[in-house]
Amino acid sequence: MNELRKHPYVQSVTSTLITYTDDFKRIFIAEDRDGKLPREIFRDNGFDVDLLGGSRIRKAAYRWRKAYKEQGIEGLNRKQPGLKGKKKEETLEEKNARLEAQIQFLKAENELLKKLEMMERGLKTDR
Repeated sequence: MNELRKHPYVQSVTSTLITYTDDFKRIFIAEDRDGKLPREIFRDNGFDVDLLGGSRIRKAAYRWRKAYKEQGIEGLNRKQPGLKGKKKEETLEEKNARLEAQIQFLKAENELLKKLEMMERGLKTDR
């Protein structure tokens, strides 16, 4: 459990619940749309998949895919009622982790867009 608390993509941990950061959810969706398996995405982003377990990974993947399908990227953001306008001060480590996650998400998004563009070009030249 302590290992999970220290992970940059984990917001909080209890004995029954792991809350992942919004950045990790966006990375997950980008990589998922790129064809990666959920277990691979978790592993490649530094999680011990044996510790988490397949069921927890599958359930998280289902929730995030559903939220993304219904509400787009905004559906992945954690809603915090009552905290409107109140933001806690970010430590340098938290900010660094958030920005690193954002960079990874943008890189994955760029790769996906490049692949789509190449596919479109291929379709246009085949006609």
